[in-house]
Amino acid sequence: MSLALHSTFSGVLTSIPSPPVSYIELGPLRIHFYALCIIAGIIAAVLLTNHRLTKRGAEKWVVIDIAILAVPIAIIGARIFHVLTHPNFYFGPGKNTWNPFEPGSVWAIWEGGIAIFGALLGGAVGAWLGCRWTGIRFWTFADALAPGLLLAQAMGRFGNWFNHELFGLPTDLPWGLEIESTNPAFPAGLEEGTLFHPTFLYEVVWNGLGVLVLLWLSRKLYFQWGRLFAVYLIWYSAGRILWESIRIDPSEVILGLRSNVWAAIIGVIVGIVILIVQTRRHTGVEPSPYVPGRLPAGDDVQSQDNPSDYVDVSEPPTDEVAAGASATSTAPSSESGTR
Repeated sequence: MSLALHSTFSGVLTSIPSPPVSYIELGPLRIHFYALCIIAGIIAAVLLTNHRLTKRGAEKWVVIDIAILAVPIAIIGARIFHVLTHPNFYFGPGKNTWNPFEPGSVWAIWEGGIAIFGALLGGAVGAWLGCRWTGIRFWTFADALAPGLLLAQAMGRFGNWFNHELFGLPTDLPWGLEIESTNPAFPAGLEEGTLFHPTFLYEVVWNGLGVLVLLWLSRKLYFQWGRLFAVYLIWYSAGRILWESIRIDPSEVILGLRSNVWAAIIGVIVGIVILIVQTRRHTGVEPSPYVPGRLPAGDDVQSQDNPSDYVDVSEPPTDEVAAGASATSTAPSSESGTR
């Protein structure tokens, strides 16, 4: 349906049209815009995280080494979470559960079906492994990633718009989303032309605002040691509780709430716990983005002397600088031995 004017008793409402196409074909290849949105989000997150880690004192592009592990494991986690929370889509009589060469299998991620909370769990595992590999402190990386991760989620939501999916309850608001009545997710019994809440747009706006909030908070030295990532979890999950509550796509319901609402509630709780625990454990400034003994040879880092913008503001203790080698600084005495 093209952009239209919808007459009502109260006047004339405009609406948001759904895109007429969701993919392009290049020879034998079919490229979905949903995938392009996700890829664009990943690239944006990597670029922003690299900028922030570099200013913090990490070597340039170390984020690539971490992303090599984090991104694939995040995608796997996202798919597993989706399958487990939508078992009726993939298991049962008449379902093609395991054959990847037929539609509807658990492997067919190209058909859609990934869950951000699964991506967070898988990505956390991959990021932890990548940080172990590179010597970057996990919480330093998490704080550097937080704004970029929220930006990537905002960009990825446009994929739902191209796919005509994950919309909300019917609405007569001026920004209602047009969904064709032939869409399998179109509720039975509703008239053609019914508009729906554009939950993708609500999340884009919420996440975009969150990026600005996180960037502002990151200028304050308090939001180190994983505390900025904790704010990310609270911000994103709180918004997700709202948007998920008005979505009408099929979902497992547990104790009266959609599975993703429960996941978002857990996200808020985990964020609060991280904030409390890290505040108690770490009262000083992070001494370095690297764990002790892992500063790259030659000190080939790009830290800038600007304490107002997520920068390493501490000096390495002179008694820990070994002759002929570089050393990372350690935390103040009250924080010795903690990471």
